[in-house]
Amino acid sequence: MSRELRPKFKLWLEYEGKPVIGRGGYVILKVVSEEGSLQKAAQRLGMSYRYLWGYIRNMEKALGVALVERSRGGREKGKAELTREGRLLLEKYEELERRVENLLAREGVSL
Repeated sequence: MSRELRPKFKLWLEYEGKPVIGRGGYVILKVVSEEGSLQKAAQRLGMSYRYLWGYIRNMEKALGVALVERSRGGREKGKAELTREGRLLLEKYEELERRVENLLAREGVSL
C-alpha cells in the first residue's frame, strides 16, 4: 500500500540568535494592522491585552526597533498601527512563508 506524505514546516525569524517572529507573532501583527487597535486585536484573537502587548514588546526588544506605534485614548479612542519596520517584517515573513510553501508543495514522500 502506497501512502503519500506531505512535508510541513514551522518558520520563524531570528536576529542575533534571538527569535523575533514566528506564525503566532505574524498573526498578532497582522490582526493589529487590520483592527487598528491593540484591544480589538486582543479580543479578536481571544488573548488578553496584556499578553498581546507583551508579545509585541518582546519582538521589538529582540529586534531593537518599534513595530507598533500606538496612541493612547482608552478603550474607545486608542489606536495602533504598524511602523514601517512592522509592515516590512510582515511582508518579509509572508514572502518567506509563501516561498517555502511553494517549494514543499512540489515535494512529496511516498511510503
